[in-house]
Amino acid sequence: MKKLFALRGAVQCENTLDDICAQVTLMYDELLSINKLKEEDIVSVMFTVTNDIDVINPCTALRKNGRAAGNLALFSAQEPDSKNSLERTVRTLIHCYLEEGANVRHVYRNGAEVLRPDRAKG
Repeated sequence: MKKLFALRGAVQCENTLDDICAQVTLMYDELLSINKLKEEDIVSVMFTVTNDIDVINPCTALRKNGRAAGNLALFSAQEPDSKNSLERTVRTLIHCYLEEGANVRHVYRNGAEVLRPDRAKG
């Protein structure tokens, strides 16, 4: 039986088309891989970006690289500007169905590990 879960991820990017597309796709692919998640089991993918990421929307970056095809709901918003927040960061929240009791793993990469060292791979 499947249950609704939320997967978290974050990645730092340079504000270039190539790096944003690459880093967002790598984070997404790793979340799917380590959680044995199929795109058809995803309900929605939400992104936030810091105000210094403005070359491309992460939803567009993901689709540009052939991910999140079909009717998958994608949404992006600018993260609230806060003192001492990590710059050049894209965060994601993926709502998905996984087997009940799944050991959900989150992805923090390319400098974003400092946000959640307790959840970053060691």
